[in-house]
Amino acid sequence: MGKYDIGNALEELNEEAVLPHPVRLRDMILRTELDPQAAVEINREFQSYLTQFGQVQKTGRAILQALAAHRPKQA
Repeated sequence: MGKYDIGNALEELNEEAVLPHPVRLRDMILRTELDPQAAVEINREFQSYLTQFGQVQKTGRAILQALAAHRPKQA
């Protein structure tokens, strides 16, 4: 159950700047009792998170591909 632990996810975000994968975040949402109004608001935020997460992955991939096309510096 550790990968669904919200406290651990927040700790990782604060210490390592690691964002939880959208699938894990969705599972955390589904495992939490929310009133209808909170559920709608969190779903809106999740949709925004999902969009931005995908964009950051695309940007990160482009940077890594550009770096992979070059040789590393010699030590």
